[in-house]
Amino acid sequence: MPAPPERDYFAVFGLARRMNIDPAVLEKHFYSLSREMHPDNFYRASKEEQESSLEQSARLNDAYRTLRDPFARTEYLLTLEGCQVEKKGSGIPPELVEEVFELREWLAAVRATASEHAPNAHRTEIQQQLAAAKLTLEQRLQASRADLQALFVRWDQVIDSGGSVLERAAILEGMGNVLARQKYLQNLASEVSATLDG
Repeated sequence: MPAPPERDYFAVFGLARRMNIDPAVLEKHFYSLSREMHPDNFYRASKEEQESSLEQSARLNDAYRTLRDPFARTEYLLTLEGCQVEKKGSGIPPELVEEVFELREWLAAVRATASEHAPNAHRTEIQQQLAAAKLTLEQRLQASRADLQALFVRWDQVIDSGGSVLERAAILEGMGNVLARQKYLQNLASEVSATLDG
């Protein structure tokens, strides 16, 4: 059995660092490699080979979980490329920060005044407002996913054409900004959903 590969997650699957990955192809590779590396295949092997098999299986599972999710894949690529992934406030437009601040204040007021004894009309109005806020956030999250997909296309083109370091850096910065914005919006969407459910 070969030694565990000292390679990145893309290389585990024999992939270049391209961002548009066909999920069906990835899954097929994953199941094929899983069968090949499964620890049950090495029950008669030496202790070192058994441990190596376990390590490879764990690495394969981590690689698959990371690469099948576009946002996890983006965060992983940024890490591989030496980019700082989590810059607080990075990539978040100031107008969105202000809007989110106002929405959070409104959510706090809703939670503070929420009561089972409030008139039905008032509760219904608040629920409608929360549902509208949730829909707006879902639309922004969808737009964020579209922005990320456009950056995936640009990244793959630069990788395929052997583009410059500056081109790569600009795309990576854009991905980092989208990722930061996505996390920010997801956290807010969770708050709105929790308030709506409560």
